[in-house]
This record gives sequence, C-alpha cells and structure tokens, in this order.
Amino acid sequence: MPESGLPVVSSAPDSPPNWASSRSEARIEFARSARPTIGVEWELALVDAQTRDLSNEASAVLSELGENPRVHKELLRNTVELVTGICDNTGEAIEDLRQTLTTTRPIVHAQGMELFGAGTHPFAQWSAQKLTDAPRYAELIKRTQWWGRQMLIWGVHVHVGVSSSYKVMPIISSLLQHYPHLLALSASSPWWDGHDTGYASNRAMMFQQLPTAGLPFQFQTWEEFEGFVYDQKKTGIIDHTNEIRWDIRPSPHLGTIEVRVCDGVSNLRELGALVALTHCLIVDLDRRLEADESLPTMPPWHVQENKWRAARYGLDAEIILDADSNERLVTEDLDELLNRLEPVAARLQCADELAAVADIYRTGASYQRQRRVAEEHDGDLRAVVDALVGELDIS
Repeated sequence: MPESGLPVVSSAPDSPPNWASSRSEARIEFARSARPTIGVEWELALVDAQTRDLSNEASAVLSELGENPRVHKELLRNTVELVTGICDNTGEAIEDLRQTLTTTRPIVHAQGMELFGAGTHPFAQWSAQKLTDAPRYAELIKRTQWWGRQMLIWGVHVHVGVSSSYKVMPIISSLLQHYPHLLALSASSPWWDGHDTGYASNRAMMFQQLPTAGLPFQFQTWEEFEGFVYDQKKTGIIDHTNEIRWDIRPSPHLGTIEVRVCDGVSNLRELGALVALTHCLIVDLDRRLEADESLPTMPPWHVQENKWRAARYGLDAEIILDADSNERLVTEDLDELLNRLEPVAARLQCADELAAVADIYRTGASYQRQRRVAEEHDGDLRAVVDALVGELDIS
C-alpha cells in the first residue's frame, strides 16, 4: 500500500500534526502545478522463479540496486514499486518505467525471482508474507490488525498536476462517474488464496476495509477538505494527509490529484492505456471548470454501487451513468467516452495510448485472461502466474 514516492514539485510543506487550534484556522497548502504533468507509481510483486509463489526478498533487490529513486520498498517484502519522475505525457512516463524495468529485471532474475503484475496473487497466503521494517508500516498493522495483515494487494497510482486547490475537490467528485470504467478495465484480481472469488477485482473490495481507504467524500470546496483533515487529526485518526488512503485523493505536497482506482497491471501497453485515460479525464474536467461549466456528479449511493458492479462483473458491468439513474453497459459507454476524449488526447500527445484502451475490452482484461488460462490448464494457478510473468514485455 504505497504512499506517494514521486518527486516533490514545490517546497510548500504539508501541515504538521498540531497545525491548527480550530477548524477556522485549518489550512493545507496545495503545491500548484503550472501544467497537467503526470507521474505513475506501479506496484509489482516478486515471485519465486521455480514455485511461482511470492518471494519476500525485496530487500535483496533493493540492496543490489543501491540508491535508486525510481524503485521503492513497500508495506510487504514481496513488493517493489516503480515510480516515474514528473512527466509531460503518457509516452514519457511509460518510457521512464521501461528504463527502470530494464535496470531492475536482471537483478530480480539473478536473485531467482520474476516480476509479476496483478491486483492479487492467485494462490499465495497472506499469513506467509513478511512486513517491511518501517515504523509507519508497523503502526498501520498495529491499528488495523487482521484487515491490515490481509492487504496482499497491488495497484497502480496515477498523479495528474492541477493548477489550483479550488479545482481539486470538484474534479475528484466528478471523476467518480468514471470510477467503474477505470476499475473494470484494470481488474486483475479474481483469485484469493487459491479460490476464484467470483469478482473481477477482489482487490477493490479488500482495500476499502482499511479505516481511511475506499471512496472519497464528495466535497465541493478545498475548505471542506481542510475541515475534514482537521477533524481527522484532532481525533487521532491520522497524523498526516498521506494516511488518507482514498481511491482518489488530493496530494497537496505534490500539487496533484492521485488516482488509485486501478488494480495491478501486467504489461506496459495496458498501463499506458490506463494512464492516458486517467490523464485525459482529469484534464478534460479541469478545462471544463476553467470554462465555467458545472461538472456533473452522482449521488454517493450510485458511486458506491458502480464500484461494486465494476469489482464484481468487470467489463460485463451495467453501470449507472448519472443522477437520473440511467444505466448502460460499461463497454458501450467506453466507446462513447473514448470518442469524446480524442481531442484531449491529441493535445496531451497520448492519442495512440488512449486508442489502446479499446483493445483491453475487445480482447479481454487481465481477470478474463487469467480465468481462461486456469481453465485451459485444469485449474493449475501456477500457469496463471506463468502467463502474467510472460506478459511483462519491455521490448
């Protein structure tokens, strides 16, 4: 479960724990981004090259890499996180990750391991995993207990720069309309502890069990968010804003909106498609705000239902479209959405990557491919791991 590892884009500090004596004094500086830059955090698991089970040897990989700002440790010792620098477009971000993979993968191989990208591992047991030695991780487990120890999950986080704090909460609230699109496309976690859960994304259901995780509140102003953070700090729920683990959240010290909806991804092509879609969605909403448009939103109960439908049914989900309770198959809505975003993608120089989104739902998302492999191999889940490892092509 990562916290932001991207470079800080401003010296504006986040507020310390005792930052205000009253709600009226609560202020959170937002490090404004002059342009809609992006950054990507990509969690990858380490699997034993022979058994295909998880390997708790991330420390060996990190030690061999040395001081590398592009590769971070995570909550569990079976995980490494690859992060980009501050990038102008999707192509630049993916090339950044490709270069890091080129450096990292030979070291992983030399340690008798492979890199694996998915939301969950098909058969690994959470009780066998080791915690990374760090005070914040120990405190998380101390507080969350059984649910915290269950967090054997991996995801992708995309940061998009925003120019002003007043835009942040309206964009997040409106972006929730497209939550099911991002989750259904990235869904890659049908398995848990050797069993098919019946969900396309079991990760989404698992992660929301943590006390500060799940869907964000639909605030409309930055001041409402500041008041919320004040309450969270005063009551001892958090000490720092990065402990708010919403699926979509502000990252004030980076000047970004951080989208944490997506399951782990097995390959760079699909990752590029998801990054491009996220970038285009946020920039489109940003530009509409600048044009004095009122951004559309849905009631929280519709947003919650859409999350569940996408997690359960993936690309077969029939999603709720608007506050009037109209519904549509998510793939049909994606066809229209991609057409509408084409001019945005052209401006952001990610037209090819955005077009690749359609390939995911036309040829099959990761959860569908995984189930197909399991069926073809009489339920042997090691074959599923083999297939996912094989998808990590950096050429």
